[in-house]
Amino acid sequence: MTTLSSDTAIPSLAGVASLGRERGTVDTPTKVEVKGLSFYYGGTRALEDVSIEIPANQVTAFIGPSGCGKSTFLRTLNRMNDIIPGARVTGTVLIDGEDVYGAATDPVALRQRVGMVFQKSNPFPKSIFENVAYGLRINGLATSKTDLQDRVEASLQSAALWDEVKDRLHASALALSGGQQQRLCIARALAVEPEVLLMDEPASALDPIATQHIEELVYHLKTSYTIVIVTHNMQQAARVSDRTAFFWLGKLVEFGLTSRIFTAPTQKLTEDYVTGRFG
Repeated sequence: MTTLSSDTAIPSLAGVASLGRERGTVDTPTKVEVKGLSFYYGGTRALEDVSIEIPANQVTAFIGPSGCGKSTFLRTLNRMNDIIPGARVTGTVLIDGEDVYGAATDPVALRQRVGMVFQKSNPFPKSIFENVAYGLRINGLATSKTDLQDRVEASLQSAALWDEVKDRLHASALALSGGQQQRLCIARALAVEPEVLLMDEPASALDPIATQHIEELVYHLKTSYTIVIVTHNMQQAARVSDRTAFFWLGKLVEFGLTSRIFTAPTQKLTEDYVTGRFG
């Protein structure tokens, strides 16, 4: 797991264009490949023929106006939409070449490989320690009490929260601030050692300082994880992501290096959105 130090920093929006020439340009293996995916809520089509290749160990941002399908698409990657009555998916989602929607795929095991952090922090009404230990216990990942303690500490370190909570691990998680609760939820997701981390607007409900903590965390976690983040914040997408996908009315309009999407998009619709002409 990656440990985030207190003096880490992410690039400024002003430097994203030049940075884009340095990051995300080296060929990297594809972690998630989606081919011709459409998604339906009953008879309503929410996503239409989406195809995309998400590279390993990079941050990929999904942007677009509300209701464009980006969060729905995010949830197709670990089958979170399965619990919605009448939901239906066509097309293919492959993770390391394995079919996510194949008959042999166990959704529970899939969600261990593909973790999820939601828009609103949702800590369990348990202690800080037990929030992180929960997934380790139910999945039988800790071999001893000492191993459990070490894994909890490592997860909190990875979420840049350990120094703030190490002296009150058995206090209620609900007593933490909003930003700390969100980082705790990230630690909980990291504890089961996923390969992919999905984040649905993880900082939208947070103050600027807490948002900065989350952005720094996202930027540095990619050394160990493939991260996909949904955001309405253009500056946030520019700061933390290597690649950006723009969605509009259930369709993937454009996907490419973040620096190009924000400075030289190929589609007029993308240009209008990122320059604030609508959205």
